Amino acid sequence: MDLHTPITQIDRVGKAMAAKLKILGIATAGDLLFHLPFRYDDFSQSLPISQLTAGSRVNIVGEIEMINNKRSFRRRLVITEALVSDPSGVVRAVWFNQPFLIRNLKVGDRISLAGKVEEEYGQPVMVSPVYEKSSSQALHTQGLVPNYSLTANLTQKQLRWLISQVISLAKTLTDWLPADILTNYKLMDLRRAIYAVHFPKSLVEAEAARQRLAFDELLRLQLRAQISRRRLKKMSACPVVFQAAATKQFVAGLPFTLTADQRRAAWTILKDIDRSEPMTRLLEGDVGSGKTVVALIAIYNTALNNLQSALLAPTEVLASQHFLSLSRLSAKTKLTIALLTANKCQLSGAEKIKRPELMRQIAAGEVDLVIGTHALIQEKVVFKNLALAVVDEQHRFGVGQRQALLKKNQPAPHLLSMTATPIPRSLALALYDDLSLSIIKEQPSGRIPIITKIFAEEERSQAYEFMRQEITKGRQAFVICPLIDESDKLGAKSATAEYERLARDIFPEFKLGLLHGKLKSVDKEKVFQAFTRGQTDILVATAVVEVGIDVPNATVMMIESAERFGLAQLHQYRGRVGRGEYQSYCLLSAAIADKAKDRLAMMLKFNNGFDLAKADLKFRGPGEVYGTLQKGFSELKVASLFDFVLMSQAKEAAQHLLTASPNLHDFPLIKEKLGEADKNVHFE
Repeated sequence: MDLHTPITQIDRVGKAMAAKLKILGIATAGDLLFHLPFRYDDFSQSLPISQLTAGSRVNIVGEIEMINNKRSFRRRLVITEALVSDPSGVVRAVWFNQPFLIRNLKVGDRISLAGKVEEEYGQPVMVSPVYEKSSSQALHTQGLVPNYSLTANLTQKQLRWLISQVISLAKTLTDWLPADILTNYKLMDLRRAIYAVHFPKSLVEAEAARQRLAFDELLRLQLRAQISRRRLKKMSACPVVFQAAATKQFVAGLPFTLTADQRRAAWTILKDIDRSEPMTRLLEGDVGSGKTVVALIAIYNTALNNLQSALLAPTEVLASQHFLSLSRLSAKTKLTIALLTANKCQLSGAEKIKRPELMRQIAAGEVDLVIGTHALIQEKVVFKNLALAVVDEQHRFGVGQRQALLKKNQPAPHLLSMTATPIPRSLALALYDDLSLSIIKEQPSGRIPIITKIFAEEERSQAYEFMRQEITKGRQAFVICPLIDESDKLGAKSATAEYERLARDIFPEFKLGLLHGKLKSVDKEKVFQAFTRGQTDILVATAVVEVGIDVPNATVMMIESAERFGLAQLHQYRGRVGRGEYQSYCLLSAAIADKAKDRLAMMLKFNNGFDLAKADLKFRGPGEVYGTLQKGFSELKVASLFDFVLMSQAKEAAQHLLTASPNLHDFPLIKEKLGEADKNVHFE
């Protein structure tokens, strides 16, 4: 067996198991080896039974004295009960709805149990503990036990066992980092890191392994960014000459006053695009801070120079929203704006336009701004003189996709990237080395801070009544659910079921809409437009509204099962309201433990995304070290967005490598690794 061995050739992996693993992106033994845990259960405390205390999470090893099934008629459960003893005493273990256990576990078997100790009638009891028959190598119940991302009908035990079958392949890995980098930054070698990340002897060793694997990701990211920056420096761009009088007139005609941050950002961008070398700038601003109008000022100047702009958005909903809002803001100008996605084709001021005709107009330079999704990157979309490319929610696009947009014109267009992900300035500079940085922290004048409340299930009727009062005033509301369809296993509210319940039982007097990712694009658009125009009162939705929805009349955001979302994501949802002149509210429904309750309390304390992002990090436990990055940074699986020291070290190492060998010819393993991660990286 080697890293390329198909997963089906591993013991106990048949077609059914292989299909489940494929969903996780696991097709070979190497894929399995690099499927990393996202946290650990700490069962390193192994105690004699006599020392068990309620509330502790421990491991015990003992012998089964009795085991049987009994039925609970009141709860319709099958209860499996066992007595387990060691030389110091006896403890009762209980499992629910697992009658098959009595076939696996017999009286006299020596077993290892791990889990939380509870108390019943003054005696300790282990409820639903993890178990395995005692052996020399305990995978599930002793020490630091890894937990992995799963899919339906795949268990942690199965995945741990499979990884234990391939872990010996770690010793065949070739370390792609030079020895001097390992030494300079005190990094663990790759072979040891892979073994330690799956089966660490201590949290210290697990963290050292994480540091090494996170460094790998950050170094690849930094190398791509710095290669991109060097490549751009060799290009020329068409200067967009600042049109002072027309710009001042345009800004004066806006229906609001720009903040000082918006004015500074706009002026910096206007100076950048008035040069013959391509601008590469990141415009970062919190939810609702007004990044889009700053981009519009640059787009308007570009049009005044008889040059074209493109705005790339990650979703059709967001692209449509930009088309509507920018068409509205530029209504008094002669700006011609087009919307072009896989399913939509529209031109401002025109009721209908066919795709071939719109493509002809874009190629002829008759369209000033084209807004779209990935469809804009396609080769068949041809611009006459594209001078400015704006990429929204830029972290959802890779370097290669940005490069494809830049290739749309020669000379190269200026690049303005935008993001609402709250990243401290120092981290943003380190993370996006190929981009200069502008930050908007001020909220537009007149914005009223959103009032956030957490409500318990017994307070639900009051929450609904409050929502009813707001809608009666003429306002609108969102209801966000974590799932599209019902799931008995997850126990969280689904958008489809909640929509039906609210429409039938709670708000029969109001009009409701349902929006989720499984709807066809045309149906999404109908629902979205109906809510935007005020034709529906309540929009029940999933994460599809996380970005881009701008409905000033909406004043209530109710989020179901709020404990299932990260703080940054909750803040994005909250930012969908509070965009008009009315007081707005965010209502969080949560069935929560103490730790989750403290975390959600940060939503009440902070209205600022930067502060929330920092608070979110504090609530991640020491074992939860994987997969904690904000949604959208798909290239980072291990690294933390807030690990500034490691990010700075990766940036320094990338500069060292490219200075020593600009084409990385002297580092073939690094070049190969970089090529695997991003096929679009070019070495000049």
